Amino acid sequence: MQEHLDIWHEIKSQLSVAFEEQSYKETLESIDSIFKVKNNYVFLIVENEFVKKRIEMLYLKKMNRMLENYVSEPYQYRLVTQDQAEKELSDQKKYSPALPEEQFGQEIFNTNLNLSYTFDNFVVGNSNRLAYTSAIKVADQPGVVANPLYIFGDVGLGKTHLMQCVGNYILESDINKKVLYIKADQFVEEYVRLASKKKFDEFHDQFKEIDVLLVDDIQFLAKKEKSQQEFFKLFELLFNQQKQIVITSDRSASDLKDIMSRLTSRFLWGVTVDINRPELDHRIKILEKKMMAETSEKDLIPHKVIEYIASVFDNNVRELEGALKRVLFYCTAFGYDFTVKNAEIALESLVKPKRDHKDFVKSKINNVLSIVSDYYNISTSDLVSKKRTRNFLYPRQVSMYLIKTIYDLPYKKIGSYFSNRDHSTVMHSVEKITNDMIVDKNIKIDVEKLSIKCGEN
Repeated sequence: MQEHLDIWHEIKSQLSVAFEEQSYKETLESIDSIFKVKNNYVFLIVENEFVKKRIEMLYLKKMNRMLENYVSEPYQYRLVTQDQAEKELSDQKKYSPALPEEQFGQEIFNTNLNLSYTFDNFVVGNSNRLAYTSAIKVADQPGVVANPLYIFGDVGLGKTHLMQCVGNYILESDINKKVLYIKADQFVEEYVRLASKKKFDEFHDQFKEIDVLLVDDIQFLAKKEKSQQEFFKLFELLFNQQKQIVITSDRSASDLKDIMSRLTSRFLWGVTVDINRPELDHRIKILEKKMMAETSEKDLIPHKVIEYIASVFDNNVRELEGALKRVLFYCTAFGYDFTVKNAEIALESLVKPKRDHKDFVKSKINNVLSIVSDYYNISTSDLVSKKRTRNFLYPRQVSMYLIKTIYDLPYKKIGSYFSNRDHSTVMHSVEKITNDMIVDKNIKIDVEKLSIKCGEN
């Protein structure tokens, strides 16, 4: 808080020079307090609503541009009046987090949210910037900007964290909002439990007053037809009332399997964003942020050790943070120095199978590429190249189809074996071969032959 106050005083000094003296005195001069710093917003206290609107209209954009020069993360200024600040403090005193959680629908609403998931501790990089920006806008204007917001990506990349950021932010702005976080499999379990007792009204009553619905891992609705029908009714109800819906999945809505099309089509009504694996620099930032949460000594682990961990664990955020905790525990428990060598020892049991698995997968993929190249009488280098002539393009699409159906790798990962093609290109290839096999018997025979050959080797 003090750091942001010091920054504001520096910016305020510059504003006093940039604007006319009279305008500055009437609007900006009296701002000397920060109410709170939350979700990458710095809330400045102004005297009244008139001053607030005047600053927002004339000066706020410039203030935020100036703030960018002082902070590494995307903070922005927001304004609250003295009356608004006092009311919020009064409301907070009335609400006691220490009270036990009660059942849905009673006075204390059980949101299921993890309060530690906030925009403040979500580390932004190229792999998640669009998803982060979309979530911020949704949280700021629920039910207006993007409804539903559909976030997809592989396991452990921060989808749940970002989703719950939205819920926690909305609650901070209005404690009376009814926000519910629920996993799709929990939704199914709850429906089955109450439907078996024919308590359908009780099931529906749990959701009808919700303002914000956050549903995690929607792919777990697959093959649950009755639960899908109930979720469809709930989606329609909330959407028509302009209640915000946020959904996460391990795949895009169009790639969901065994879920009714009228439901997946609605997932595409709003905004769809994906989260990919973080790059090295992003992984280092994640570890540095995690270090601040784990220990008060931010320089406890040398940067070269952080770099080593980030270079080895490149799959997802969850395993990356787990590796850091392991190194912290190992060196602290035995009193060892935080060196790359000791980090290697601490992580040896995790790194070896990880490398072995990567080598195994790579050898299998190379095997598929070799078999397909031989079958179509082309070179492997042409098969994975960016050349788009028919004699290379179709074998390439077949290769992508085989890798996906045999090994079920993520689309983005498959694309990396073909000159880093986009995941959408791989999806199109898989869908094309799937359709071609249906309408052309010869293609079906060819692909099945190749599938057998790849599976045997």
